[in-house]
Amino acid sequence: MLESLARVGSLTGAPWIYAVVAASVLLDVFLPVLPSGVLIATAATAAAAAGTSAATGQVPQDVPDILVLFLCAATASVLGDLVAYRLARRGGERLDRALSRSRRLSRAQERLGEALSRGGGALVVLARFAPAGRSVVSFGAGAAHRRVREFLPWSALAGLSWAAYSVALGYFGTRWLGAAWLATGLSVAALFAAGAGAVYLMRRTPVPAEA
Repeated sequence: MLESLARVGSLTGAPWIYAVVAASVLLDVFLPVLPSGVLIATAATAAAAAGTSAATGQVPQDVPDILVLFLCAATASVLGDLVAYRLARRGGERLDRALSRSRRLSRAQERLGEALSRGGGALVVLARFAPAGRSVVSFGAGAAHRRVREFLPWSALAGLSWAAYSVALGYFGTRWLGAAWLATGLSVAALFAAGAGAVYLMRRTPVPAEA
């Protein structure tokens, strides 16, 4: 496991890391198995390690800028949500039938619609941390024909929160622990813990009763 993390970490110094991060975050709404959070946290450890090296007089080259990394991840998250939302909104009857066959998607769509109509889109933020939660929420909002002004602000907040969490794990973990490999390993564990916690909270959220 640690050898695999080290191999990923060796790639984060390349100048094209921002494009890789953006593509991974943008596409994981369609392919939730993509390790976009792990990639961001690993790139952040490289940025933190670079700052530590600079303090000792060794200035590394081609390391990620932490602010650019954060903005890249957050922007790609929102854009991916909007693409999924638009595709689902235009999906027509075929998509509606597919959603109706899935009890999980149907229940998520009900919860999301009620939450957005009340202005309580915290569910969108919470789902961003859950495995495949982003996909369910984005496609569900589009299929339910929710207005974009109801969905977009919460999608932006979700993207900013998730990107900040992923970047902070790698960056501050390395700063506090000193060892980039240890910080990366703990960051991955913290990402999985956040996902498990989000799933637990979403399951405990009661389904709104019909009027």
